[in-house]
Amino acid sequence: MEHNDQLHVEAEEALANINKKTGRNMPQAVATGAVLVIIILASLLIRIDVFVLLIVVFMVLALWELRVDFATVGLHIPVVALWLCSAAILLGTYYSPYHFGTMALLTMATLMLVAILATARFSFGNWLSLAVASKLSSSDAAAREQSSFNHEKGELHHSRLSHVAVSILTVLYIPTLASCIVLSLVFNGHPVAHAITLVFLPALSDTGGLFFGAWFGKHKLSPRISPKKSVEGLFGSILFAMIGAFAVFFCTYDGAVWASRWWVPIVMGVLTGVAGTFGDLCASMLKRDIGIKDMGHLLKGHGGVMDRVDSILMCTPFLAGLLWIVGM
Repeated sequence: MEHNDQLHVEAEEALANINKKTGRNMPQAVATGAVLVIIILASLLIRIDVFVLLIVVFMVLALWELRVDFATVGLHIPVVALWLCSAAILLGTYYSPYHFGTMALLTMATLMLVAILATARFSFGNWLSLAVASKLSSSDAAAREQSSFNHEKGELHHSRLSHVAVSILTVLYIPTLASCIVLSLVFNGHPVAHAITLVFLPALSDTGGLFFGAWFGKHKLSPRISPKKSVEGLFGSILFAMIGAFAVFFCTYDGAVWASRWWVPIVMGVLTGVAGTFGDLCASMLKRDIGIKDMGHLLKGHGGVMDRVDSILMCTPFLAGLLWIVGM
């Protein structure tokens, strides 16, 4: 009995150490990740249109999280307009016969509309106030103190140009990058393989980075921006992404394609590991600048939706572009 209790204590200590190194509740992260995998695969098996709608839902949630995050430091984005325009960009890109042209046209129109609406401030009930209050109450005091928006004169009043700038950044960051996922569904006749590549390779890369960083991480990659990122974690990200790319390609393409383009999964693994890590660092820099720990709280063990999709969004244009260039 005492031996079993000792093993239980040792297991809890080992898990606590892993959680500390990764900065996540790993059991919750694994469970949430499994649910997301099931939902995404189910949407792909049902119909590609359902997967596109799922992307729209995730982008709507991500935009709301950014709305709350920016509002904690007094910056405001026209979230309702962003919801409508983002859905128009994603759906228009998929259903229009002129996919890329439609994406470019709707993105430019969205940028102009959002830039105009960002100069005004609209309020729809007290949802935002409650969300901001909850966010601030759960924020780490040290992170808030180190935020670029920490100052002695109380609340900072931003110029209209600041609101326009963060709104334009939001358009370029979320719907524009997400539309690259949709674009990958409409060329070269492999929508399911492309969707799995663009969504799961960055997630697999994150998993490799977490495990390698937790078990072998000794050399900090960028201690100022993200203290938990390590060089060993980056190698793990590249390795896992490369293995995943080879698996997808093995199940999708025939021997003739393999003979001429065997190098593509290797390049794809490196691109995913590097771009995904860069996306994580960009999100960490944004969170550090604002003074928050997580972008949201909707996904247990992963923080918010933005914490889950930041690396996916950053990898998407590189992976989609590579697949289009090599004709796969």
